[in-house]
Amino acid sequence: MHGTQTTKQSPSANRTQRLLAWYDVHRRDLPWRAKPGAAADPYRVWLSEIMLQQTTVQAVAGYYRKFVGRWPTVRALAEAAPDDVLAAWAGLGYYARARNLHKAAKMVAGEMGGRFPSTAEALRALPGIGAYTSGAIAAIAFDAPEAAMDVNAERVIARLFAVDEPLPGAKAKLLSLGRSLVPEKRAGDFAQALMDLGAGICTVKRPACEDCPWTDGCEARKRGIAETLPVKSPKVARPLRRGAAFVARDGKGAVLLVKRPEKGLLGGMLQPPLGPWGEKFPSAKAALAQAPFRAAWKKLPGLVYHGFTHFELEIVVWATKVATRPTIDGVWLDDLSNAALPTVMRKIIAHAVEYRGPLFRQAKSARRR
Repeated sequence: MHGTQTTKQSPSANRTQRLLAWYDVHRRDLPWRAKPGAAADPYRVWLSEIMLQQTTVQAVAGYYRKFVGRWPTVRALAEAAPDDVLAAWAGLGYYARARNLHKAAKMVAGEMGGRFPSTAEALRALPGIGAYTSGAIAAIAFDAPEAAMDVNAERVIARLFAVDEPLPGAKAKLLSLGRSLVPEKRAGDFAQALMDLGAGICTVKRPACEDCPWTDGCEARKRGIAETLPVKSPKVARPLRRGAAFVARDGKGAVLLVKRPEKGLLGGMLQPPLGPWGEKFPSAKAALAQAPFRAAWKKLPGLVYHGFTHFELEIVVWATKVATRPTIDGVWLDDLSNAALPTVMRKIIAHAVEYRGPLFRQAKSARRR
């Protein structure tokens, strides 16, 4: 007579099953996430993952709903005008993502016949998709056994295995450890579970270890170092750049905007005319020489501050109001709500519009001071 045999799960498989069981109860309801038991839409997964690069869930949700409401399929997005896509993206930052989004949509809708690649390797052929994003899309949209290591997942894995090597050097090790836990089935749910665990339980400060399905096996918790992980390399001081911006309005309040070059920082976006950025602010004489046309330009009090990834920016704003629009390349817009204006440019315009000095109490004839 043979006794009943039991199959013993490996520690990693046991961990994985505990996390999936937790996820089945505590999963977040996100606008791009498929309902339990429903198949994921690759277009929506891809769109959300591009939007979520270096941006929070809270910031993305509203933009995502507007995008899918306006362009519900990859073909619809591919047929959109590039300026419309940039305008819809305005405020999310990192505008190269929007340009790559549109390029990728055209590739998928065209040469790929409307179907997204189903493997991480093939997905990386699309503009704007790197190692993390390809793994996330492959796992979530196609249930491919790929690890999706966003900042939340990296934090969870660093603490689970007590990885004390500083980021970004530890990324490869964290990816390898994350992959060791990915199940053959429900890889997409596992990827999203890891993200949810980091977002809601294994938080940056004061992680709720008592509510974590991995609390018993967490090395960082055992050692009392959870809040110190992951270790990050010291921040490098960002250089400071300075410059001048020129906000011109007509008698009806329309603002003069010009288009930035397609390539480079904020490529293809709109802005008020700007002077070059350097170490110092331009003198009054130099600033007026940079102005887009001769007018009664006034230097406004205060500065506009903005932080980019690699540098800080300080802008002094010069403003004028004209009775007649001068002949100049650009557009005059009185409604900026749907304009392709990045956040820094909206700050500059707001700085001028909110000024209530004598300059805007009456239009002056165009002249240089």
